[in-house]
Amino acid sequence: MEYINKTEITEFLLLGFPSLLEQQIILFAFFLLVYVLTISENMIIIITIQLHPKLQKPMYFFLSNLSFLEICYVSVTVPNLLANALTESKTISFFGCMTQLFFFISLMCTECVLLAVMAFDRYIAVCHPLHYTRIMNHDFCIKLALISWISGFTITVIKIYFISKLSFCGPNVINHFFCDISPVLNLACIDMSLAELVDFILALVILLIPLILTTISYICIIYAILKISTADGRQKAFSTCASHLTVVTIFFSTTLFMYARPKKAKSLDKNKLISLLYAVFTPMINPFIYCLRNKEIWDTLTKYFCHKTNFPNFSPCM
Repeated sequence: MEYINKTEITEFLLLGFPSLLEQQIILFAFFLLVYVLTISENMIIIITIQLHPKLQKPMYFFLSNLSFLEICYVSVTVPNLLANALTESKTISFFGCMTQLFFFISLMCTECVLLAVMAFDRYIAVCHPLHYTRIMNHDFCIKLALISWISGFTITVIKIYFISKLSFCGPNVINHFFCDISPVLNLACIDMSLAELVDFILALVILLIPLILTTISYICIIYAILKISTADGRQKAFSTCASHLTVVTIFFSTTLFMYARPKKAKSLDKNKLISLLYAVFTPMINPFIYCLRNKEIWDTLTKYFCHKTNFPNFSPCM
């Protein structure tokens, strides 16, 4: 790779969460539990959607895409975090750092677009229910999903290209638990203003455009819901959007704070905590949000659980 020849640094030191050995073991156990839960929850959602005919709908097709994305998301950062928690050497190679950065940002950008696509799906379902099946056909859904993935990775290729043009000659200490844009840019030993500007503009594009489209979709959805005459009808219509709206709020509020800033901030401990929220905990929380707020998924899971465990008196089975 071209950028390897232009730098004296061959590896970075990820500080992570420095603490005593006993605390590191506790951190390892905690993050391992979070990782296993995240993988298990999202796999359950994917398998449930694929195996049950009544869930073969556009909304659940996009949800399975989101669950697969969340699995990839945590797999980019958490395994390295677990390894560093139990070893004294917390280094990552320059190529490994750039690779981790590429996939993490690609998946984050993909999620931005995918959440906007899911909002559009809810807009069609609520505002144009009679045309929903015709508009959101299988081929169109596949195209929307492909647009999400392709746009996310394309944007990141441009970002990484400009970062790779920088020279890194020391220090090589990253005050973070993974290679993120801000801490990596702060280690450049040449003028990084162009790479910083490109990153900021592309961050605005990939964050604000999906957010604006999502906001417009929900304005139209809320307006349509308010026109429904019955309270039950309004509640039923809003329940189909509540889980997605919750996920959108959590995701965009944290990512906008971290990435849509004109000047990269120093990688302070508070930034690491915010990064934990959207990079580790959000993928774990999202399946709970979708299952608890989505009646079809919840009913499918509870009926399957009752069938497999033969609990005839278990209340969700009634």
